[in-house]
Amino acid sequence: MKLEPGEAILLYEASERDSNIFYATRFLAPDRFIYIRTAEREAIIVSDLELDRARAEAQVDEVLPLRLFRQRCKERGVESPKIGEVLDEVLKEFGVSRVIVPAGFGVKYADLIRERGYELRVKDEPFFEERRRKTPQEVEWIRRAIESTQKALERAIRIIADSSIENDLLIYEGEPLTSERLRREIEISLLEMNCLAKGTIVACGEQSAEPHKIGSGPLRPNRPIVIDVFPRDLSTGYHADITRTVVKGKAPEEVKRMFEAVMGAQEMAIGMIKPGADGKEIHSAVVNFFKERGFETGEKDGRMQGFFHGTGHGIGLDVHEPPALSTESVELEPGNVITVEPGLYYPDVGGVRIEDDVLVTEDGCEVLTDFPKTLEIE
Repeated sequence: MKLEPGEAILLYEASERDSNIFYATRFLAPDRFIYIRTAEREAIIVSDLELDRARAEAQVDEVLPLRLFRQRCKERGVESPKIGEVLDEVLKEFGVSRVIVPAGFGVKYADLIRERGYELRVKDEPFFEERRRKTPQEVEWIRRAIESTQKALERAIRIIADSSIENDLLIYEGEPLTSERLRREIEISLLEMNCLAKGTIVACGEQSAEPHKIGSGPLRPNRPIVIDVFPRDLSTGYHADITRTVVKGKAPEEVKRMFEAVMGAQEMAIGMIKPGADGKEIHSAVVNFFKERGFETGEKDGRMQGFFHGTGHGIGLDVHEPPALSTESVELEPGNVITVEPGLYYPDVGGVRIEDDVLVTEDGCEVLTDFPKTLEIE
């Protein structure tokens, strides 16, 4: 982002929660700190608690103590400086009159800055445009998250395979296998590999027809089980996002037909991914692929059915980030890492979704995931 004289990027958040400030600093902290960048200087301002660690870890030009700016406030007669006074001192130090902040910047802090006479401009995501194009190092970090995710998925599939079928239930280690149990096994496996998973989806039968329903209760045979795992590697901050749909036992014919269609749609979409391709065109091709095969989309009896979400999204420090394969045009570029996840959902049958992570290369694309796509598990 090119900055004019008197202009600065300003972030104020905890980097454990906000990917933009982590991207800018590569410093992971649980409490808010200040990041400022002008055309000439770049710095973070942190408390004494984090000062030494920030100087050792943060990838910025300067690390300054928060107490320095608090002291300046006190010298101006502010007995107990609040963040508004501190931000004012920081902006004065850096010779700033205009501030650029992301859309998620706190309204409270924006108001405090405006009250002190600064011009404030909000920039939509991606705040840092370069986040779209992953560096070779970032791609390697995503590959590592993918490797961990695939190992956790392998454990989940093995548990389903090792389960027996009794009275329309899956029985594992003498007890009914539930969504909660399988989710716990996946997330523990990921923690052992220093990855954190939240909201892992293990949805069976009718529950699998709601794309973001995490699932609950017993897993049952002869019904689709959607498993969607999207953890964050705690050592790098980067995500993977993989989905598989399986059936323990025999899949109904309609589920088989859906599975074949989803596989075909995904293969077609991946074949269209290359630099210069339009994400909207890829998504539209998937929509038409399903329609041509008789899979209608729309609301029926108060429930959505068919294919009613985007074909894919970017992944990186956030599990959902630009660019997206959806209803809005976006030109793909080398370095984009995106998911491709077509799905079909019918409440009376269940859902089928398959998701892989794909890197846009200089002359096409590379599928980064290689986990098997097998519907029936005996």
